[in-house]
Amino acid sequence: MDTLFRTPFLDIFKQGGVDRDIRMMVAEGALGLRAEELRLTLEFLLTDPDPEIARTAEATLLAVRAGDAAAAQPYVAPEPDPEPEENLTPEEKEKKKQSTLQKIAALNPAQRLALAMKGTREERAVLIRDPNKIVAVAVLSSPKITETEVTSIAKMASISEEILRIIGNTRAWMKSYTVTSALVKNPKTPIAVSMNLLQRLNEKDLKLLTTDRNIPDVVRTAARKKIAPVH
Repeated sequence: MDTLFRTPFLDIFKQGGVDRDIRMMVAEGALGLRAEELRLTLEFLLTDPDPEIARTAEATLLAVRAGDAAAAQPYVAPEPDPEPEENLTPEEKEKKKQSTLQKIAALNPAQRLALAMKGTREERAVLIRDPNKIVAVAVLSSPKITETEVTSIAKMASISEEILRIIGNTRAWMKSYTVTSALVKNPKTPIAVSMNLLQRLNEKDLKLLTTDRNIPDVVRTAARKKIAPVH
């Protein structure tokens, strides 16, 4: 993920309203954020109105700057999936899905945030739809997330437009043609994002868009013009 001088995860902190326990987890360096994202978020927390959080963030930041690998508190990752999905029967898959849903439903926001960062692919697929925005964004910040997962998320019409917008504004993911194509074909993707990405699609996909009644009319019309530009 391109962090540069801002990240979606950090933006949520800047907007305010993040629970104290979540702010403290980040201040302790307990989430396993990418190095640059961790540094930027810690620097922001130096001015947290809670003195304890500010002090904790300062101590963690100093340790990070000193290259102390033990700066972050250890995180116990969930057990890996016992068996690949393709080896499971439909009944086993459904049972596994329900087990995951029940597990997540029993967690508080801070625990769901930690799971979004360090959990399994199946858990991330559930948490990307979490009503708590910071949990959903944490899925996109997870060091474990793959391009294949991002492509799957980009195809979802059941998640917030903000998540799709974040994907569309992340340059590292926009280097992937499959992610780009999935976003434009998703009727839930914000129109401004889709219009910006049209120029990256090949003629075959543009032609498919011209007959896709699920996407907004303006995007379909723009695709048609790109195939037969007006001179």
